[in-house]
Amino acid sequence: MERARVDHQTKRDLKVAETGTWASIKETLKVGGQALLIALVVRTLLFQPFNIPSGSLVPTLLIGDYLFVSKYSYGYSKYSLPLSEYLPFTADGRIWAAEPKRGDIAVFKLPKDNSTDYIKRVIGLPGDKVQMKAGLLYINDVPVKREKIAPFETTGPYGEQAKAEQYLETLPNGVTHRVIERDGDNGYWDNTEPYTVPQGRFFMMGDNRDNSTDSRDLANVGFVPFENFVGRAEMIFFSIDEGTPAWQIWNWPAKVRWNRLFTAIH
Repeated sequence: MERARVDHQTKRDLKVAETGTWASIKETLKVGGQALLIALVVRTLLFQPFNIPSGSLVPTLLIGDYLFVSKYSYGYSKYSLPLSEYLPFTADGRIWAAEPKRGDIAVFKLPKDNSTDYIKRVIGLPGDKVQMKAGLLYINDVPVKREKIAPFETTGPYGEQAKAEQYLETLPNGVTHRVIERDGDNGYWDNTEPYTVPQGRFFMMGDNRDNSTDSRDLANVGFVPFENFVGRAEMIFFSIDEGTPAWQIWNWPAKVRWNRLFTAIH
């Protein structure tokens, strides 16, 4: 009889333990699901991380920079959603729209395929006339002010170390940023035809003027529709030397660009 009572008590204790374990698992799954939902909402509506794989915005953004892009800055279009190229709906336009400002650095979907993410600086607004003459930017037939500063250490067309002419460029609305001319003032895109920006579209350029495929190349980029904008680049949250994978934590002490972490993007 005593043994039967012990066996019964043991079974009851095991049942209580199993119930407690299952409750713990359910609570863990619940918390994990809530965290996943919050992360999805943040990524879809608020901020999306991007990394910089090319040098088109050097010296402002470097290869190996990781940044946050605010999704709400320009309102929302179908391209604001993750994997937008695979979504079934084709609604055009934006909700809660706020047009990009001249000088913003923005991520957009390449008009050529509406799926590739590009990041450039907003230079021309709808109705503007934009042209390059001997390396100097003209907006509405007025040359944009630029001031020569110390050369920028960069890489040449064949990967060699080189010094590029560097300038402070001040756009008509007062936004000042750095640009470089790797090939001087006579690079491939330093002398162009005048471009008149259509309504509802924007003219985008890289700060690395001789190493940027941007709106000057009408066949591959051209004018960017407002609805193709994903968001505005806000802050660098991580940065690591070119060629060093971010997951190689053991390389961080020597390879992370500590002075670039948590810096605002202008």
